[in-house]
Amino acid sequence: MKKMMIMAMMFVASATTFAADSDALKAIKKAKNYAEAAQLIKNAQLANDQEKADAYNKLVDLAMDKVSKETGTIAKNVAVAQLGTGTVEAYDTLGLADAICDAINAAVECNKYDQLPNAKGKVAPRFAKKNADRIWVVRSNLINIGQDEASKGNNDNVLKYWGAFVDSSVDPLFAEQNHEAEKAFFGQVAYFAGRYAFEAKDMERANKYLDIAMKDPEQKDEALNYKIFAAGSDLKSKADSLQYVEQLKTLYAEHPENDIILDKLFTTYGGMNDKAAQTALLDNHLQKYPTNSIALANKGMMAINNNDAAEGAKWLKKATEANPENAVIQFYLGVCLNAQGAEADDATQRKSFFQEAVKAFDKAKEIDPNKDQVNWGYNRYQAYYNLYGEDASETKQAELDK
Repeated sequence: MKKMMIMAMMFVASATTFAADSDALKAIKKAKNYAEAAQLIKNAQLANDQEKADAYNKLVDLAMDKVSKETGTIAKNVAVAQLGTGTVEAYDTLGLADAICDAINAAVECNKYDQLPNAKGKVAPRFAKKNADRIWVVRSNLINIGQDEASKGNNDNVLKYWGAFVDSSVDPLFAEQNHEAEKAFFGQVAYFAGRYAFEAKDMERANKYLDIAMKDPEQKDEALNYKIFAAGSDLKSKADSLQYVEQLKTLYAEHPENDIILDKLFTTYGGMNDKAAQTALLDNHLQKYPTNSIALANKGMMAINNNDAAEGAKWLKKATEANPENAVIQFYLGVCLNAQGAEADDATQRKSFFQEAVKAFDKAKEIDPNKDQVNWGYNRYQAYYNLYGEDASETKQAELDK
């Protein structure tokens, strides 16, 4: 009798643990293709989190059936090419990429429910490892297919495929996979995915992908610069500008050594006519980085805007000492020195200013001989004329303008 009672209790426990699938889940598991199963899931009232995990795992199965079919054809074609026998078969390139994306999305959703406690309060994932393993080995197809779509100008597909590649790499489901093989190019894919997201006006994804790219030392600067550009590309109101300033301030706090952020924040304050903020920014920066040429140069430019040639020359000289190979800084130093010479009463002092101005303009010409960065021609001739008078005219002018 006691034995029968124990067996009965075990039967009840077994029935409780392995409860039958709901009718909704049964219908999903009988689905023949991804679209059918996805529609059934959308309309289903599933019993619990475990059933939801089961349902999304079915989607993974169906998507991977398509993946297996197409990759199988690719493998056969490779064998035909190597052996020289058989016939090459056509395969569905975009169908393969779409199926991989579907598998990734379904697996991530499956894992969300698979990681939740079961009826006994325990977390016992049933699908995570299998799904991560089988999807990981086919993800690389998204890179090449995305590249092909980029060459055709199909930007939406590029974003879809490269975005899925990046998203899956950083999703917890795939954390245990071997990421080493893709380190050489992952940051670049993330960077371009960010650019395509920006072109699609999806700033949330653009920032996500660019932030990921910034973790790659080789892509960090380029991704950061593009993020700055993207954030400031569509400012339509004062509120937009204020929001952009806050973004730049955050980036500056995170990357205080980045001159592009510093210069962009300075310029944005200027566009808002906030000279006090410009001054505070530069002064605080120079306390930390006293030889930063960008901050020193911008101090000089503020002085020029205030028509203070002496103050401008003071800061621009410091800037050229920090970075003597910047043609723009050399040019504006020459402008300030020329102006000081024109205002000087003492002939010796005036000559000294003009001599320094000539040196600065000559250096600008040496750095930028084709005037790609700054048009130093007239100002340089003016400095020579101020120094040499008529000797700087006619043939000398032609020589100076070269």
